[in-house]
Amino acid sequence: MWRSAMITKLVRQISPLGTIRVQAVRHSHRAFVQDQKPIQRNVDPTGENHYLGEPVSKRHIGENVSRRDKVNFLVKILTDLDDSKESVYNALDAWVAWEQDFPIGPLKHALIGLEKEHQWHRIIHVIKWMLSKGQGTTLGTYGQLIRALDMDHRIEEAHEVWVKKLSVDLHSVPWQLCHQMISVYYRNKMFERVVKLFKGLEAYDRKPRDKKIVKKVGDAYEILGMIEEKERLLEKYKSLSNEPSSPKKSTRTSKKR
Repeated sequence: MWRSAMITKLVRQISPLGTIRVQAVRHSHRAFVQDQKPIQRNVDPTGENHYLGEPVSKRHIGENVSRRDKVNFLVKILTDLDDSKESVYNALDAWVAWEQDFPIGPLKHALIGLEKEHQWHRIIHVIKWMLSKGQGTTLGTYGQLIRALDMDHRIEEAHEVWVKKLSVDLHSVPWQLCHQMISVYYRNKMFERVVKLFKGLEAYDRKPRDKKIVKKVGDAYEILGMIEEKERLLEKYKSLSNEPSSPKKSTRTSKKR
């Protein structure tokens, strides 16, 4: 079972209030699972519980619950909690303790649900909890964390995540994440960082794939008074401005005609 002695120790050490909250979440989870499917229970003379005539261990508690129901249940728990790191961490520890394997899939679907609700602060807590467990350490997770920090107006923390986790491999970070970070700097008027990041990408001979990137970097050069650099940039990547419209737009135009 995935539940380790570390989680058990954590649950025992939390404050009385946190203990009550975790027990409440566990009770709700158990009741939620039992409500999903009626279970025939027999009592063996030896005292061992049987479900449908077969002994069932504790790890089977959540096996009859669909992924969608688990995700919806978790999103409801997280949405109803007070806005504190301890409450979120305790609830997640209690929720994941019933799983045999770490439920990275349901957690990512829960994050998507929280994004739809614009629960940026809660998303940050969930992702940091995942990372503290050594789970979800992917480029996509860090990109999602940077987006949540930016939307939560915590730009310096977003910058710190970029510097420590992504920019160390600037030669291989996907352009999508690079564009995301350039946009974060540009939107927060950090034009020096826009220029520095773009020059770092150029140092690895990485060329932008979108004219929007060129425009943002060009604007940053102009605001910083680096007119010659802007002209050099526009001349170097002028082919991007002359690119035809995307196939999707062409198709839509043809259909309209």
